Amino acid sequence: MNNQTMKNIRLKELKNLINDPKLKPLIDVATFMLITVVFHYIWWGGLVQWLSGMEWFNAFRDFMTWLVFTQAAWFNTHILGLEFNTTATTLIFPGSGYVEVAESCAGTKQFYQIIVLFLLIRGSWKHKVWYIPAAVLLMHLVNVVRIIVLSWVVIHYTKQWNFIHEWILRPFFYVVIFAEWYLWIEFFAVRTTKIPNEVST
Repeated sequence: MNNQTMKNIRLKELKNLINDPKLKPLIDVATFMLITVVFHYIWWGGLVQWLSGMEWFNAFRDFMTWLVFTQAAWFNTHILGLEFNTTATTLIFPGSGYVEVAESCAGTKQFYQIIVLFLLIRGSWKHKVWYIPAAVLLMHLVNVVRIIVLSWVVIHYTKQWNFIHEWILRPFFYVVIFAEWYLWIEFFAVRTTKIPNEVST
């Protein structure tokens, strides 16, 4: 066999391996991890600094910061009955501490990760046009809940605030993104391969 024939055989074997239904879950997970890690480093590697030079991005980030702050403050007041003062986008709890809703709390990075992830993974665009906005909305709600939880923590568990903020609530964003991805793969992604029917002889 010549080199071209050998190359074609290897490509066919690789294609069969990729399309093996048994390996599909592993390939899906590897794809999720690769996209998440690569685009995380792209964001902090210069993309966010580049976007920060654009007026529309700053306006959107400022709006989302205000929205997260406003909704968390409303919940703290009307549902939890917490007493606090506010300045700019900071919740100040007398005798306990404060929770600042900074630009990094706007959720823009999480929105970006979700949009990129679902644009790149397999699936029908018919579902993507509604699933992506729904996933972004859920992430926004999770972000609001995060600020509410931190408000409760700063009052009742002040000494654990840094640990809960850095090692529980921040990684929880990725848990939510993974859950959204899992639901997509299980219920909405278009299957690209089918297990062939067994032929009896």
